[in-house]
This record gives sequence, structure tokens and C-alpha cells, in this order.
Amino acid sequence: MRLAFAALLTLSLTACGGSDDAPAPTPTPTPTPVPTPTPTPVPTPTPTPAARGSVIGGGAAVMPVSANGANVTTLDPAVFGKLLDSLQTGTTALTGELKCSVTTWKVRYNTVGGANEATDASAAIMVPSGSDPECSGPRPVLLYAHGTSSERNYDMSTLANTESRLIAAMFAARGYVVVAPNYAGYANSSLAYHPYLDAAQQSNDMIDGLRAARSVFGAIKTADSGKLFLTGYSQGGYVAVATQRAMQGLAGEFKVSAVAGMSGPYALAQFGDEMFNGKPGKGASGFLPALINAGQRANAGVYAASSELYEAPFAAAVDKFASGAITVEDLLNTPGWPDNALFAKDSQPQVDGYGDYFGAGNLFKTSYRNNYLADLKARPCNVTAASPLVCAPGHPLRKLFVKNDLRTFVPSAPLLLCGGHEDRTVAYSNTRAAVDYFRAGSGSALVTEVDVDDTPGSTDPYRSVKTNFAAAKLAVKLNAIKSGDSGDRAVADTYHAGLVPPFCLSAVRGFFNAALAP
Repeated sequence: MRLAFAALLTLSLTACGGSDDAPAPTPTPTPTPVPTPTPTPVPTPTPTPAARGSVIGGGAAVMPVSANGANVTTLDPAVFGKLLDSLQTGTTALTGELKCSVTTWKVRYNTVGGANEATDASAAIMVPSGSDPECSGPRPVLLYAHGTSSERNYDMSTLANTESRLIAAMFAARGYVVVAPNYAGYANSSLAYHPYLDAAQQSNDMIDGLRAARSVFGAIKTADSGKLFLTGYSQGGYVAVATQRAMQGLAGEFKVSAVAGMSGPYALAQFGDEMFNGKPGKGASGFLPALINAGQRANAGVYAASSELYEAPFAAAVDKFASGAITVEDLLNTPGWPDNALFAKDSQPQVDGYGDYFGAGNLFKTSYRNNYLADLKARPCNVTAASPLVCAPGHPLRKLFVKNDLRTFVPSAPLLLCGGHEDRTVAYSNTRAAVDYFRAGSGSALVTEVDVDDTPGSTDPYRSVKTNFAAAKLAVKLNAIKSGDSGDRAVADTYHAGLVPPFCLSAVRGFFNAALAP
């Protein structure tokens, strides 16, 4: 889960007014000169911040897509299907029939950063069209939150990445208008950092992207049916649920039909405690520094000096990253930066099966981990499923985790949480803890859990999803063994980012289609 964000210069505007011109000399004799009054400086008014969600640049721009050797502005089903299968054989077998043509637009909008500072971001708008009844007239809107990317220029509107193509195929080509914000800090945003897993900022960003998209629907000849769905994967799964929480406070503006989070770190306080207690997540040496930097930018006061947390020479690299002098990709390319070793080889405790995350050249200081664990022992959270955040941690990083944990509200719209229980990047315990919490608050009727890696019963409504996942998982394992590699390792390496997403998306589409039924 590597993030990359460009560093850039922040421009400061200064205003000055008034001058002190000396009076001109006069010949003798002369009357007593009358002093010229010094003009009172007129203060330069502070510009009024642009309204959140307002469009920058006058409207949306259509985005050409490179398809089968040609640039096109609209992908018809045949061309789109050929493109998908040429990039990855069998993709259309996963997505199902592509019924609609898809045209993708891009809109830039005003939003805010982690410290509530004014900034900008952009969003893709994927519009269906065609003769099929599902492709025309007022359409349901899908607000999609993308996963973590290592590319500073990650852009859902170009359909140049697997995630954007999959979303376009599974939803836009099946009659949904997809609005997919790129997030502040991505895709030519002027924000010098990305507010990673900052629940308040990321939900603001999503809401502002939807506001901007709605304002240009008429100009791009699409219509909103009034049905609104939220979903996202990994980081995006977290963001989708955070956005559901935020929209419930804006019920006059947004009526959400259903929500689906996929493989997200919703129970962030529990997830953080599990990692420091001996079960780090795959990629934690990348996403934890990004999360901590976002907290610092949001004035959470996670540390006074990076040397409190990080071993040398990593502290110096983190300082450059925090100042905007280098990107996170540069940070992760720091000589010796660990791929896995979060903690020292002799640091305790260590959970069986997680030995890869302990070793030489570790990222976090043992003294820092020990302080975290002492606070965890003295001030535990997650004591009960119904009230997991009735706690008062003293450690600043634990405070940040609690602040951004999503187990703080009762969903008022149907919510599906999907994932796979063997996930080593975002532990499935996040899904289980969130399901337990939400069901305690709203009853089981509104909350659906789908573990794609579960053995289905004969009446399981997601039986086909789970059966197909099992077949795909076995194919990955057998293919690795055939090549002389470890089948289990191949599954573990592809599980979060490759195996689970298309099957959770299939479950989500079925869940949303059911909500559309009369």
C-alpha cells in the first residue's frame, strides 16, 4: 500500500498599502506649509474562500481513452470488452455483459485539506449511454472511493489503471453514473500531501466531488435518478463508510440508497493496536508513515520530533517527506527502507506467522513501541463490541487511531462489508469488528457481511461469488506451483490487491441492484 504524492511550493500572498512621499521643497519666502495628510492605508481584503464543491475552470472536460490502438471519447461495449480482455484475459467473464457505452469526463473542484485549508481536487464522471433501457434516462449515481496508489498522478478519469477500468466496466457499462474523486493530493491537485485515512477530510473531499459532478450533469447530458450508492476498496472502503457517516449529518442534501465497504480499515483503533501488539499488516512500513504524516498535517501532534518514532537514517528522510521536499515514493526508496521489518528482531511480543515484520533495519524504535504497548495495557480500547471506543488513550498515535476509527455512528442506510479472511494487508478483523459494532447499534437487518473466502451454504445468496473466488484462488496457487514457486506465497502476495477486489465488486453490484429493484 504505497502512496506517492508530489512535493510543491506553497505560495504566500502578501499585501501592502500606503506610501510616505516626502513633501516637495518650496522657494523662500513661503508661507508655512500645510502638511499633506498621509493617506490611511486601505487593507487588502482577504479573499473569500471558494465554496466547497464549486467547479474550477467552468465545467467538465471529456477524457479521451486509449483503446486498441486508437484514442476514443466513447467506449462502446464491443470496443471496451476487447480492450479489457486484451489487457487481462478473462476480464469480461468477471465483469459480465457490458450493456452501455461509456464516456468519461473530468471535473476539478474546490475542497479542503487535513487542516481545513482551501485546496483543489478532481473527479472522474463515467456516463453510460446506448439503446438498452439501462443506459439512458435518469440513472443511479455511484460515488466510488479508490484504493491507495503509489502514483502521484493517479487519475480515475483516464481509464489507464486497472481499478478505473474495472469500475467503468462493472458499473458505468451497466447503467450507473460513476463519480470517482481522485482525492486531494492526487492527479494535479495543488495540495502538497494526501490526507491519508483522515476520515473528516476524505469524506469532505468525496462530498465536494459529488457536489461538483452534480452541478455539471446537465451540461454533459446526464440525469440523476435520485438513487445514490457509495462504495470503495481498501483505503476506499474506509472512505466510503466515512462518507456515509458524514452524509447522515447532511440528510437534507443527500439521501443514500445503500453503501458497501470493501476490505477497509474501519476499526482503525483496533487495527493499530493489533499491529503494535505483534501482527503488522503487509505494507505497514509504507502506510503507517503516510497516516502519521496526515495526522501531523491535521495538527494531531503525533510527535515533536520524528526521531522519537523512527530509527536513523529514516527519521531524516521522514522530515524531508513531512516538509514536502520529497515524495512518499522517494521516502520508500530511501536506502535501507524496510519492506517488512516494522520492529526490531528482538522486540516483543511477536505473533506466530508474523516473523517477517521483525528484523534488522527496522523502521520504528523499540522504545517507541514499548511506550505504545504500555499505554495499550493501561488504557485499553475495544473492550466490548458495542462500545469499542469508550477509552482514553494517552499515547498520541493511539489517539489518532481512535479519532479516525469509524465505529462512531449507526448506519441509516443498508450497509454491506465485504472482504476475505486471509487478508494480510488490511486484516479481516476490521470487517468483523465493524460488523459487530454496527449490528449492535442498528440490528442485523441493515448490515450484511460477505467473506468471499468463506465456504458457502446451499442457500447463501453470495454462493456464486464465493465459489468463483475459491476457483480463482486455487488457480493462482496451482499456477505458482507449476512455475516452481510457493502456492501459498503467491496467494498471500496477490490476495488483497488482486484476488479479492473483483469478487467483492460482484457482490456489491448485486447488493446495489437489489436496492434498485421496485
